[in-house]
Amino acid sequence: MRPSPSRCVGRRHLKVEVVRHCLLIGNSRWHWAEYQADAWQFCHSVPNPLKLQTLEAPLVAWAAVGPIPAGVVLDPNRRLVLGDVPLTRMPEWLGIDRALAAWGALRRAHISGMSSSGLLVADAGTVLSLTRVTAAGDFAGGQLVPGLRLQLSAMAQGTQGLIDPGIGSVSAEPFPFATAEAMRRGSLQALLGTLLEAQREAALPLWLCGGDASVLQEALSQRGLGVVHHPNLVLEGMVDVHDRISRAPSL
Repeated sequence: MRPSPSRCVGRRHLKVEVVRHCLLIGNSRWHWAEYQADAWQFCHSVPNPLKLQTLEAPLVAWAAVGPIPAGVVLDPNRRLVLGDVPLTRMPEWLGIDRALAAWGALRRAHISGMSSSGLLVADAGTVLSLTRVTAAGDFAGGQLVPGLRLQLSAMAQGTQGLIDPGIGSVSAEPFPFATAEAMRRGSLQALLGTLLEAQREAALPLWLCGGDASVLQEALSQRGLGVVHHPNLVLEGMVDVHDRISRAPSL
């Protein structure tokens, strides 16, 4: 009888993979990219400094457009800045989230052969940002308007009789009777009008990401405008940029 092959069961033979994390600190939420099991996964949460203390290893990359809570210490050498994003003609005031989303979209458009004339990236977060990018990777301007939640809260804070109804479902009725439904419908309509007009003027493919992207995609589709929906473009762009810098596993 042949001897059975030996098995390495000692602790020294076990390979334990540490989960890697990237973090974007947004205006109202924190956005996480986690690399484990040979794939990047994405999640979003309320600001949670305690999670940073439970990570097995320091963040491999981070960026911020929102406030960094007092007492949170992040490695400045791991911070991504505009100069790390391989786009050109970016003004120094451009938000890193817009740059990362634009780069993420442009890279995927190149791979799929969709970037011959450039593209328009809409990030539907706290603020709806529109960023135009040429096929050569030049920043070509954009627009900024309040997002759904910001519109609703602004109406409530700026008037005496209106109460913030929260996001909720948007009525299919164009002119709702109830005040809360009228606020939601009007806010959504403002964003849709912005997107439709911007795409008409730019005459470019529209890429859509951000927390409210799915709601906008459905409404735009009903109006005959097809969009490329990638809800995590900012984080995907962050992973791509980190990969270029450190040669870490990419998407």
